[in-house]
Amino acid sequence: MPAKSRIGQNFLRDPHAVERIVSALGPLAGRTVVEIGPGRGVLTEVLAARASHLLAVELDSVLAAQLGSRFSPERVTVVSEDVLRFDFSAAASQAGERLLVIGNLPYYITSPILLKLARSHAALYRAVLMVQREVADRVTAAPGSRDYGLLSVTVQCYGSVEPLFTLPPSAFSPPPQVHSTVFRWQFAPRFAELGVEERAFLAFARQAFAQKRKTLANNLRAAGFDAALAAAAFARAGVDPRSRAESLSIEALALLWRTLHARTEPVADRIS
Repeated sequence: MPAKSRIGQNFLRDPHAVERIVSALGPLAGRTVVEIGPGRGVLTEVLAARASHLLAVELDSVLAAQLGSRFSPERVTVVSEDVLRFDFSAAASQAGERLLVIGNLPYYITSPILLKLARSHAALYRAVLMVQREVADRVTAAPGSRDYGLLSVTVQCYGSVEPLFTLPPSAFSPPPQVHSTVFRWQFAPRFAELGVEERAFLAFARQAFAQKRKTLANNLRAAGFDAALAAAAFARAGVDPRSRAESLSIEALALLWRTLHARTEPVADRIS
């Protein structure tokens, strides 16, 4: 069956890469795994042999039917559905444990899938994902680097991420025009540790990164923050208002958020 470029089908064909990806997920005995976009079942075959149960979420109905006839329903449940509609919480509840997630994410909806996983964090334990190299660079970027931005902060607020390895276009059929990077995401939300409210802090991060070339002071002013209040918060948090959001760690952004929302309350900690 030919790949459908309109839904981002580029099938992995490198057996060595398959083993490395599955192994990166960790021990699978007794575990329930969700595979995003199993396609022709190259990863599925290895996962089905090792995991207690596999939920294979496939958008393409033809491929889903082929997978359903190929694997035993006792080991593999094929879900013919858009992963953006998949209920990870219900699946975790039925499994009685937090889920492992694996997949080669379609390039055209990578960010929405990552945000979906972030929202489903309570149901998830670990994910090993393959994405376009440039996206992986953004997801795993450190403060001050060219690739650090809102996606970096958002994903890293939900747990640690680490790049594992990069695959060339020749590892896929048909070969894409880009390299792909596999990264691991360990779900452990940091909001309580950072002393911030989840939704409010992520909204603040969007405001801080709204215009990447603008200073923090200008971005917050454009978002409606009172200039005098913002200036006082910058001073109390020890953050230079002329700096850009990309230069601040998540901890520094959290401190600034707490300071802005503390109003007149004292802030004990300070970023020097």
